[in-house]
Amino acid sequence: MNLNDPELLDRLASQFPEGFTTVDSVDQSTIVTPLNSMMTVMKYLRDEENYRLCLDVLAVDYLPDRPRFELVYHLYNPWKYARLRVKVRVKINEKVPSVTGLWPGANWPEREAYDLFGIEFEGHPDLRRIYLPDDWDGHPLRKDYPLTGTRVD
Repeated sequence: MNLNDPELLDRLASQFPEGFTTVDSVDQSTIVTPLNSMMTVMKYLRDEENYRLCLDVLAVDYLPDRPRFELVYHLYNPWKYARLRVKVRVKINEKVPSVTGLWPGANWPEREAYDLFGIEFEGHPDLRRIYLPDDWDGHPLRKDYPLTGTRVD
């Protein structure tokens, strides 16, 4: 049974006529928003649509496509049992506003995207590596990371 909010995309379209596009998806509503309007859309989703939980923040490397990276935010409205997937395309070395001010639970997933992909989140309260040592060279989930890893002598 799909408990997602069927009218959400219509409400978003009336609120942000040029702020997002929809993506066909089997399991949950999915939108793509440009980086420059991401925070406005996210604040609206939290404050007006009651998406009170950010379940996860994922990064995808689409090398050689440009923009190279895609961030995927999974949001949840506990009153409607509704999920929403928000995607944002990011260029290499482009800073992304942190959503930890809206959803504190995004802290560690953003650190993970920083550590493994090198995506920087502007305004993050503690942006540092989470898995790898601070002196590690590179970001191992990037598609151009050397397959043999870093040489250790």
